Amino acid sequence: MDALTVEGQLKSITMITDYVARAAETAGLSEKTAYYLSLAVDEIATNIVLHGYAEAGITGDLTITAVMQPKNLKIILEDSGLFYDPRQVTAPDLERPLHEREPGGLGIYLALRSVDKFHYCQHQGRNRSTFIIQKQNQT
Repeated sequence: MDALTVEGQLKSITMITDYVARAAETAGLSEKTAYYLSLAVDEIATNIVLHGYAEAGITGDLTITAVMQPKNLKIILEDSGLFYDPRQVTAPDLERPLHEREPGGLGIYLALRSVDKFHYCQHQGRNRSTFIIQKQNQT
C-alpha cells in the first residue's frame, strides 16, 4: 500500500483508522485482530496530535505506511511532533481504586498491549512508531 500523509489534527484520525482497516483487510487479518491494531494506532496517533502538536503549539503531519510481509503486518506511523517514547509510560496499577490512580497512561498501556510488537525510534529527525501484528497469532 502507498503511504498516507495527513495533517496532524484530530480530523485526520478517521483517515488514519480507515487506512489501517484497509491494510488489515488486505493482509487478511481477522476482524478482532484488525480492531486491536486500529485501537493501538488510533491511541498513539491521537496522542501525537494532542500532545506532540497541539499542546506544544506546533503544526505538522503524520505519515502512515503499511508494510505487508508473509508472517506479519507492520504499520509505521511517523511525525515531527515533540519527542515522546510511548514505551516510557509507566504501567498503571490496575489494582488501585480509580480515585487513587494518577490520571493518564491507561490508553497507551492498553494500545501497546493490543499488538504483538511495538517499536519506537527517531529516524531522520522524525518520531517513528512501528506496530507489528503476527498473522499466525490471530484470534
